[in-house]
Amino acid sequence: MSDDTKAGPDARLSYEQARAELASVVERLEAGGTSLEESLALWERGEALAVICQRWLDGARARIDAARQEPAS
Repeated sequence: MSDDTKAGPDARLSYEQARAELASVVERLEAGGTSLEESLALWERGEALAVICQRWLDGARARIDAARQEPAS
């Protein structure tokens, strides 16, 4: 079983997809009018999406740092 399969469908979200969904979650939370239970679920989803975005950003930083370390040809 691959890591993507074990991690579920969220592992396949692109940075842009995760960021867009996170923005939507934030908008819904800021708008209010949801029950406490729904607000908690939205908050948890937002936290998970933030982790996905951070992983993408960390990976991009690592690639940039690695490219900077390579000697010029």
